[in-house]
Amino acid sequence: MSIEIKAPTFPESVADGTVATWHKQPGEAVSRDELIVDIETDKVVLEVVAPADGSIAEIIKGEGDTVLSDEVIAIFAAGDVAAAAPAAAEAAPAEAAAEGDADAAAGPAARKLLDENNLDASQVPGTGKGGRVTKEDVLNYLKNKPAAAPAAAPAPAAAPAVEVPAAGERVEKRVPMTRLRATIAKRLVEAQQNAAMLTTYNEVNMKPVMELRKQYKDLFEKTHNGTRLGFMSFFVKAATEALKRFPAVNASIDGNDIVYHGYQDIGVAVSTERGLMVPVLRDTDGMSLAGVESAIADFGQRGREGKLGIDDMQGGTFTITNGGVFGSLMSTPILNPPQTAILGMHKIQERPMAVNGEVVVLPMMYLALSYDHRMIDGKDAVQFLVTIKDLLEDPARMLLDV
Repeated sequence: MSIEIKAPTFPESVADGTVATWHKQPGEAVSRDELIVDIETDKVVLEVVAPADGSIAEIIKGEGDTVLSDEVIAIFAAGDVAAAAPAAAEAAPAEAAAEGDADAAAGPAARKLLDENNLDASQVPGTGKGGRVTKEDVLNYLKNKPAAAPAAAPAPAAAPAVEVPAAGERVEKRVPMTRLRATIAKRLVEAQQNAAMLTTYNEVNMKPVMELRKQYKDLFEKTHNGTRLGFMSFFVKAATEALKRFPAVNASIDGNDIVYHGYQDIGVAVSTERGLMVPVLRDTDGMSLAGVESAIADFGQRGREGKLGIDDMQGGTFTITNGGVFGSLMSTPILNPPQTAILGMHKIQERPMAVNGEVVVLPMMYLALSYDHRMIDGKDAVQFLVTIKDLLEDPARMLLDV
C-alpha cells in the first residue's frame, strides 16, 4: 500500500521549510515512527517519522528543496519491505549507469558525507538495496578507517593530497548557511536597524542568592523530585516582578500602536548546535521557582536533542539571555523583536567592593538591559534594572511581594 509522506503543517508565521536530511533512502527498511527526514524552518527543525513499517518507494523532494505546508515529499510503501523494495533496488543501478558516476549509487545524505570527507562511492561497500551506499555505510567506513591506515601506508602516492594539507597551506571550507542561521542573522540586523536600541548597565551582589541556594539546594532537589535550584529561576521571578511594576518594558510596538501585555511570558535564550533558540516560559507570575527550573531544564534537554517545537518559541514579552555560562563578563544583548527589552546576565566574578566604608570581596555580576528607546524612556529602563538588582540582593522581597 502506497502512502503519501507530507511536510508538517506549518503555523501562519512560517511560510515554508527546507528538506535538511533524508535519514532513510528508497528501499531501506523502516519501522513505524522511525525518523526518516528532517524539515528545517526559520525557527526550528521538524522531524517526520514513518507512518508504518515498510520502506520509501520514491523521494519527491530532495535535500535542499523548499517545501510548503502539507506538501507531498515522498511516497511510502507500507508492508513487507522485501516486496516493496525491488523497484527502488532496480532504480539505483539504472540511475548509476545513466549518470556514469559511482556517486549516483549513493543517496543524497550519503553523497553529502562522501563530499565532506573527499571520498568516492566506490571506496565504500554499500549495504543498501542493489549495493546502494547509505549514510550509515559511510559513517561505518569513516569509523573503521583508522584500522585500515597501516595497510595503505606502503602506497603513500595513492592518498589524495587534499586529505592532508601541506605545511603552510591556507585551507578554506565553504558551506551554505542553514535556514535557521540565516533567519537569526536577518532578525538581528533588522532589530538594530528598526529600533532605537540603547543599553543600560548595573551590577548585582549575588552573595544573598548564592547563600540561599547553598542552604536549601539539597532540600529543594529532594522536595521537587530531582529539580535543581539554579540562578535563572531567581532572575525570571525578579524580572517578572519588575515587568509588573514597569508595564512599558513588557509592551511591544505594532506599527503605530503600543501593545501593553497583561501577562508575563519570558523567553530564555538556549544555545544549541543549530543556533540560538528562545523558548518561552508562559505566565511566569504564576510559576514557582521549581516550575521555572523544571521548564528551563526541559527546554535545554529538548534543545540539545533538536526537539523544541515552534509552539515553544512563539510569542514572548521579554527575554533573558545568559552569556555568563560561556564566561562573558559584559556584553550588549540585541533585542528580540517585537519585544522592546532584553536582559543580559553575565559571569559571576569576585571583586573588591566598598561596603559601609570597608573593602569586602563579593561575588558580583554585571547586568545589561537593552531596550527600545522609542517605547521606553531612560528613567524607566534604569529603574527597571535597579528593581531587578534590589530583588536579587534581597530575595525575601520576592517572596513577600515588597
